[in-house]
Amino acid sequence: MTSADEVIAVYDAAGTVVGSAPRAQVYARSLWHGSSGVILRSTDGERVYVHRRADDKLVMPGLWDCVAGGVVDPGETPLDTATRELAEELGVRGVALHPLLAVAWESGPGPGLGGPAGLRCHLFGFEAFSDGPVRHQPSEVAEGGWRTNAQLAALLTDPAQPFAPDSRVLAEHFLATLGERGRHPR
Repeated sequence: MTSADEVIAVYDAAGTVVGSAPRAQVYARSLWHGSSGVILRSTDGERVYVHRRADDKLVMPGLWDCVAGGVVDPGETPLDTATRELAEELGVRGVALHPLLAVAWESGPGPGLGGPAGLRCHLFGFEAFSDGPVRHQPSEVAEGGWRTNAQLAALLTDPAQPFAPDSRVLAEHFLATLGERGRHPR
């Protein structure tokens, strides 16, 4: 089965799960769906793990990202999805996830951004703290490494380094509220 055939949870505009459908159909018809992601921070709170998405991903291939994440599967909670994706994409397990943001997000149409209306997604963001080791899943991550919070902010403003637009929403919120959250909750 390809990722396009994978069945994912379908939501309504208000954020309630209303069914499921193959991923390709969800994207082609711009159906609302759920996506969870985790921003991985170093335990001192000074760095974030940033990576470039694999070039053959179905959505947003080759873009820079700071979120290990993916679509919510039928029967999963957003926390279940975030925990699974952090383990699958970056090999990080056994860490606490802290809620960061839940927001509805819509993209315009464009390459790798779904059907004629783009993507329509309920984003569930979390943060986790670990110093690794980080082990990339090659089908998801082309390259990656630790960056300071300031380096992440600079990357978000660099037009020569395109950044995944849904992850940008989470990253900008993360950076804007950093002072409120601070360091690792001990």
